[in-house]
Amino acid sequence: MGHDHHSGATRTRLAIVLAIVVTVLVVEILGAIFSGSLALFADAGHMFSDSIGLTVALVATVVAARPATERATFGYQRAEVFGALINGLILLFVALSVGVQAIIRMVHPEGVEVHSVPMLIIGVVGLVANVVAAMILRPQATASINIKGAYLEVLGDLLGSFAAIIAAVVILSTGFMAADAIASLAIALFIAPRAVLLLRDAARVLSESVPVETSISEIRRHLLSAEGVVDVHDVHVWAITTGHPVFSAHVVVADEVFAKARTGQLLDELNECLAEHFDVEHSTFQLEPAEHAEHEEQTHD
Repeated sequence: MGHDHHSGATRTRLAIVLAIVVTVLVVEILGAIFSGSLALFADAGHMFSDSIGLTVALVATVVAARPATERATFGYQRAEVFGALINGLILLFVALSVGVQAIIRMVHPEGVEVHSVPMLIIGVVGLVANVVAAMILRPQATASINIKGAYLEVLGDLLGSFAAIIAAVVILSTGFMAADAIASLAIALFIAPRAVLLLRDAARVLSESVPVETSISEIRRHLLSAEGVVDVHDVHVWAITTGHPVFSAHVVVADEVFAKARTGQLLDELNECLAEHFDVEHSTFQLEPAEHAEHEEQTHD
């Protein structure tokens, strides 16, 4: 029930932000055409990528909420990671496209005319809308890589609108038309590293690397402190999606654990240890007597 409530809240937040982004996108496209501002076109391009990314994120949350099946035993939570991967690729494409256009305008400024007043008005509208959208997404930005991607996109839009406002003020007060191209380049330079970070996070999950915040040596130390545990090997930690780590290990236990039928109690202790100290809700342990572990040394480190 808690997971369903969380997923429902996430979908609601994404739907509201998507409505805001699409509205501002239409306004910025019209404003960019009317004013001739590349900065507004850049921000509109970023908004367009956001609308696609948010749609992907919204669909991903719906898919991720589907229950596990015999063919998808962990469920569909990794759909969120694929959504984040798509968002990262879109962001990177927009950054490169806008950056190239900005450089072209800076090298060949002739014939470029920007109407600063409509550019300023639309920039302010975009800034307010993005502040609201960021506030809606921020509470869950650390809980889901999917929401994190959407949140980073909105932050990029927010700074993009801010850059457009500064450029409009500069043009209005000094007539320096190149301010528009400079603002566009600044937007592209802001978007690019965030796209790379998002792609890196998605790649870590998809490659089943150990989550950054997880220390295998620390986990092994905790497990070895349990009464009856002699050794821990063949340890694997990965994540289905952000915030959902999975753990498995072979645990060598003293003979008395088997003799006194304490295996069930020990398993409970080990599971509780991981859940309490490392937020690992899904863990699998293979309990082994010492002689079996010696046999496995031929195949495991």
